[in-house]
Amino acid sequence: MNALPESTPFKAEGPQPLLREIPPGAAYPAHALGPLRQVVEAVQDITQAPLGIAAQSALSVASLAVQGFADVETLGGDAPCSLFCLTIAESGERKSSCDRLLMQGVRDHEKDRAEAYREAVAEYEVAREVWTGRRKRMLVEAAGTDNIKAAGAEADLRALGPEPRAPLLANVTAQEPTFEGLLKLYQMGRPALGLFSDEAGGFIGGHAMNSDNKLKTIAGLSQLWNGDTVNRIRSGDGASSYPGRRLAMHLMAQPVAARPLMADPQASGQGFLARFLITEPPSTIGTRLRRGRKEASDVAVVAFKARLRELLDAPMPTGDSPQELTPARLPLSGGAREMLWRFYDAVERAQGPGQLMEHVRAYASKSAEQAARIAGVLTLFHSLDAVDVAPEAMGWGVELAQFYLGEAQRLAEAGLVSEETTKAEQLRLWLLDKWQHDEVVPSDILNKGPNGLRERARLKKPLELLVKSGWLAPLLPGTEVRGISRKEAYRILRPRHAV
Repeated sequence: MNALPESTPFKAEGPQPLLREIPPGAAYPAHALGPLRQVVEAVQDITQAPLGIAAQSALSVASLAVQGFADVETLGGDAPCSLFCLTIAESGERKSSCDRLLMQGVRDHEKDRAEAYREAVAEYEVAREVWTGRRKRMLVEAAGTDNIKAAGAEADLRALGPEPRAPLLANVTAQEPTFEGLLKLYQMGRPALGLFSDEAGGFIGGHAMNSDNKLKTIAGLSQLWNGDTVNRIRSGDGASSYPGRRLAMHLMAQPVAARPLMADPQASGQGFLARFLITEPPSTIGTRLRRGRKEASDVAVVAFKARLRELLDAPMPTGDSPQELTPARLPLSGGAREMLWRFYDAVERAQGPGQLMEHVRAYASKSAEQAARIAGVLTLFHSLDAVDVAPEAMGWGVELAQFYLGEAQRLAEAGLVSEETTKAEQLRLWLLDKWQHDEVVPSDILNKGPNGLRERARLKKPLELLVKSGWLAPLLPGTEVRGISRKEAYRILRPRHAV
């Protein structure tokens, strides 16, 4: 091999990426949203956000509104019309703007219910005081020596009836609850709820998903997605059972917050992530230059809000308790069932050894059920009086399920990233975006850095990876940084420093 001429300068490559870039996904099939298409395109027109963000918001909100009314037939039995959605998008993609427009009907409903709740509580407290006073007097008389009066008091006690029931809380959604907090809300509120957050990093990295609570939260949320009865046995509170509850979910998270969840072995191993409809739509930042919007877009948003209010105000089917749902059954028409079978057959074959979907079997195995759930949501959103899922609606469900399965395939590599690499990427982004100095010492990161790196033991590997990949350069021991001689310090090699 010939040596390079001495005059040939060496050119450093500069910092190297920690993660392989995920290829862009397919365009969101908005035409398959059926009765939601118009409002999704309207919100995209108003916000100029990625269409997938608006679609995820609309689909999850529609699920929240209809999930209490019926369970849809699937190939494996009936399933709730509850959807779990995860939307991954950078800061600035206008996630909150989309969510605000599409959740307005829910927020208005909660506001009206809160006012009615305050009035109902006042009436309830009076009724409870009256009931309690009567019961105390009857108990005293029943315990007396006059047998005639005691017998009459016992009869009065039986005729008194149960204690007045407290009014249900007005909350329809929660943002960052622990699982115990969610059960408390089910105990005191409506039986069909939503866990919705446009900044889900607080939930993913919060108390509910920490190392002590993660497995319990994942298992409990999975039970609610299944429509199972959730049972809780506690030494202090005794045993509690929560049958007939439904939960819709939409978590919006930045990639730096979503990647650890995607890579979490408990979340993937328990089948929790496979219950989500996940998308990371292409960014529109830098292209949102159009001024104004179509008048029809505002009309579509108002119509969607009105439909939401109509659905949320409608009484849900319940049994003896207003907190236990007894949903109707939404069967598949013959044509819809045949279409779902064909989809199932194709996906099942694709999961075989060496086949296209072998590495996303958890998602693929639930894909037919997801198609039926989506079709059920779109059917009920259009009409609560629908007698079955028509072939057209199932066609929408299948096409959307295919899209989400494609997204799962595309994003699966994010779940193969090691925890150390994920934390190194978090640290890299924090150093580039949040840290204003050109040098950093470990104590800076421990005191001000990402939450997951505020322990010295967790910091060693990420620092080593950033040094190895060229984002940090170790400084000699004793180097003065911000007026103090440091035992360990690093220079940040931002893009402008690359040679």
